[in-house]
Formats: sequence, C-alpha cells, structure tokens
Amino acid sequence: MANYTKHTHSHSYTIDPNTGYCSQSRTFHSLRPIVPLPPPSQPLSLTDYSLSLLPETAISNNIPALIDSATDHHLTYPTFLRQIKSLTSFLQQSRTSLSKGHVALILTPSSLHVPVLYFSLLSLGVIVAPANPLSSQSELTHLIQLTKPVIAFATSTTASKIPNLPFGTIVIDSPSFLSILDSNSNSELRRVETTQSDTAAILFSSGTTGKIKGVLLTHRNLIALIGGFCYLKHAYDDGVENEPHPVSLFPLPLFHVFGFFMLVRALAMGETLVLMQRFDFEGMLKAVQKYRITYMPVSPPLVTAFAKSELVKKYDLSSIRLLGSGGAPLGKEVAESFKTKFPNVEIVQGYGLTESGGGAARMIGFDEAKHYGSVGRLAENMEAKIVDPVTGEALSPGQKGELWLRGPTIMKGYVGDDKATVETLDSEGWLKTGDLCYFDSDGFLFIVDRLKELIKYKAYQVPPAELEHILHTNPEIADAAVIPYPDEDAGQIPMAFVVRKPGSNITAAQVMEYVAKQVAPYKKIRRVSFVNSIPKSPAGKILRRELVDIALTSGSSKL
Repeated sequence: MANYTKHTHSHSYTIDPNTGYCSQSRTFHSLRPIVPLPPPSQPLSLTDYSLSLLPETAISNNIPALIDSATDHHLTYPTFLRQIKSLTSFLQQSRTSLSKGHVALILTPSSLHVPVLYFSLLSLGVIVAPANPLSSQSELTHLIQLTKPVIAFATSTTASKIPNLPFGTIVIDSPSFLSILDSNSNSELRRVETTQSDTAAILFSSGTTGKIKGVLLTHRNLIALIGGFCYLKHAYDDGVENEPHPVSLFPLPLFHVFGFFMLVRALAMGETLVLMQRFDFEGMLKAVQKYRITYMPVSPPLVTAFAKSELVKKYDLSSIRLLGSGGAPLGKEVAESFKTKFPNVEIVQGYGLTESGGGAARMIGFDEAKHYGSVGRLAENMEAKIVDPVTGEALSPGQKGELWLRGPTIMKGYVGDDKATVETLDSEGWLKTGDLCYFDSDGFLFIVDRLKELIKYKAYQVPPAELEHILHTNPEIADAAVIPYPDEDAGQIPMAFVVRKPGSNITAAQVMEYVAKQVAPYKKIRRVSFVNSIPKSPAGKILRRELVDIALTSGSSKL
C-alpha cells in the first residue's frame, strides 16, 4: 500500500497506511474510517443521542432490553423507555429540584433499575457518579468529599453507608421507587438543554498517588465513544444472513468504565442485555445456556477460567460467538488455550482507561483477532504518540515508550484535583497513560508494562500507596511497601513487604486482616513477606522493581 497524505489548514503530511504513523509529526493516526459525529456545538445529551440510534424494530418487536439473570425478570424496550420517562417526570416534579449540573451518587449492585437511572439522570443533565457498592466507609467519605453529590441512589443494603445529603437518598429497591417506575406519566417533560461539553459522569480511577480520583467524562466524550462503536459495527458488518439477535451477558460491574460504556453501547444498538447481580462462574455458565448468550465483555481472569474449568463441559455454550476482553492485558498463552477449547468463539481484545472513556484501541473482525498479545488498533478519531519516558522524544513503530493519547473521548480532567489533571493532560490535549507500549509494523498496539505502579487485580485498579498508607498506621509495623505479584487467576495480587517494629511478632495473617477490614475486597493484601528494610532511592522513593525481583525468588505467606 502506498502512503497517503493528510491535509490540515497549515500543511500536509504523509501517513504510512500500514502503521498509521506520520514521521513529520511523529504521531500515530487511526487506521479506522473517520466516524461522523454530531457537531460539538449541537445541544445533545448522551441519553438523547443513544436513543436516537436505537433501531425501530427493538421497540416494534417488543424485544427485551434487559434481563435479570437471578430473577428472570425481563424489561422490554417499550417498558424501558416508559420507565425512563416516568422516573424523569418524577425527578422533575419532586421537591428535590434536581437539576442540570447536580451530582448524583449511585451506590448499588447491578440491577434492571441502574440503566433506567443512568439514562434518566443523564437526560436531565445530572452528573452520575457510580461507585462500588462494596466501598468501605472511609473510601465513601473520600468519594463524597470529591464529588459533592446532592442526592444518592442506593439499595436497602447500601443506603446506611451514605451520610445525609441535601436531597437525601432514594432507595431503588423500595416499593415506592418501583411504583414510580411503573407509573404511566402523561405529563410533558421539561426540555433540559445539555451541551455536549457538560460533564455526564464521574467515574472513579486510582491514581499513582494512592487516593481514588474522579474522572470527568463529558456527554461529548461518551457520544464519540458510542458513535464510533455503532458506526463501525455497520461499516464492518459482514452481512451474514440469519444472524441471531445479539444477547450480551454482563458479568461486569456497571460502575466500572468498561461496564458503563458497554451498557450504553448495547442499549443504543437494540441488543438484549442479561445482567448478573452477583458474579459466580457457574451462575454465568447457566445464564449463557438459558438465554443463548452471543457476546460477553470479559476480563482476562475470566478467559483463564473458561480455558481451565471442567465446569464448562456441563453446559451448552454453543451460542457464544464473541468475547471482548478488556480491563487488563490478556496473555498470548491464555488466548491460545481458550481458542483450543472453544475454536468457534472469537476473542477480541481492547484497551482503554477510565481517562479515555474506556476506549483507545480494539480489534474488529476475525483477521485482527488473530493478533494474540495485542490490544488491537488505535480507535477511530484517535491519535497516539509513543514517548521516551526519559528524553521526552516521540518514537517510531517498533520502539517502546509511554503511550500518549489524544481524541474526542479523552476526559475533561479529574474532579477537584487540578494538580493531577495538569500532570496527566498536557496543554495540547495529550493524555499521558503511564503505560509502556509499542506499535508493530501493522499498526497493532502492544502493552508491555505499566509505568504507573497500579496493581491490576482482575479488572480492578489497586493503588499500592493507599495500602502502604494503611499499613503504616499499624503500630506494630515500622515500614511497608506493596507490589504486584503475578497470579494466574487474578493477573496480579497485592503483596506487602513488611518491616516489623522491634519486639513485634505480628504475623502475615494479622497484616492481611488489618488491611482487609479497611478496604473493598479487591484491594486486600493477599501475600506478605517480612524483611529487615525496604529498598529506596536516595530521594526516598520505594524501589518496587527490586522488590518484585525479591518476591519472585523468595517464599512468603499467601492467603
């Protein structure tokens, strides 16, 4: 293929059609078709945009939009749309005066009500802030200080965790809330004019400094993401006759960026979504068989479970056509062992951060899926640079450096943290991902390592600094450091190196229990090693790589 030329107002430059790389600007460009998006100046909410894409047949054929796998309760598209309208009408008319720019904290496990809640609040210009319902009290206090919500939506089991807020807490599994959803509102909804640059959601991401950060994603960020998926789905459609109606199973939490945008995407495309309130592997297999699941977004540990578990032989999983893996890198060996066991299932990988709306690179089609170990090609309307972390020089294909991203899905910034925003987003709009990556000669992106020190436990991010801070509060611990320890099932687990105070006999089990009481389950310390000192640089920075090497060559107490 010959190079092609891209023109801008000031100059033209040449782009390699194999890699997307431009040697003049030292920038990688997407090899995808340019996706047409609504003009940025057009007032538009994510709800209005998503529902404008919804195929008419989803409504006229009364297709199920949502199914609760635990109760088998179905919500058809007509009912889903009616419930959005009923809830929106209630929120507009109620004494709460909930309005554009207000923040709503959502603290609930996955249920049929959560998508209705998201779509309703977003249509009103209210900012949704979904948090992990397993968050500890101290984590929740931090999130509330950060986001300043005026109202919360919770369940009967999580409501007690939430302090008094200006407009209170609405319990979404209460009879009164269910009657609101089931009411037939005939009142005309007041039109709320939402600009695309308005914040739509605050999704939570862990920064290297330890405390959780709130990522500000605009309606435009999410419109660009959903628009890209829907447009390219049609552009790459192979037009196979008698395709089964797409039925997706969601083992992902809806507060996680991956679950959040995949939920909106699936509903915008008129697919059927089967939700799991609580994940368990065999329950998932039962749901695949019962509902004839065609697609599942998964994390790498789940792919490992599919490849290794004997349970899969008990169920008819023949309906599955595609798994989309994200949240953490998927190893080539795992992908290949999965394909050996399930030769008719395609597994495609993607890559994104909360800060990029969850999108950045992905695979499309069977040919791209064969590039095991890669996370796919740069997403539509996206640019990238590979930057030498030491010199700051932008690098060429095949060279490893920090991945920088720029495009319409990149966040507005971190809520209440200008310092972190400036450190992560430069003045030209480049997002510094902290990931060590390279592009190969065909434009496929490979994640080598994380420059950031986050531990990826399953699809969750665990910041070592937060756990170290907790360990340092224990009177029997003199010093501590936390590192990622490789684990076949979880990807990585948090491992602590602990220096006991003189005279202390604290055990590994006591260390683990001390931390477990103060954090969400995915952040637990799962391995402990006692040492005489923590290796540090002259500036006092923990030399984690040295500790990783020690961990891999020595024994320790494991949970």
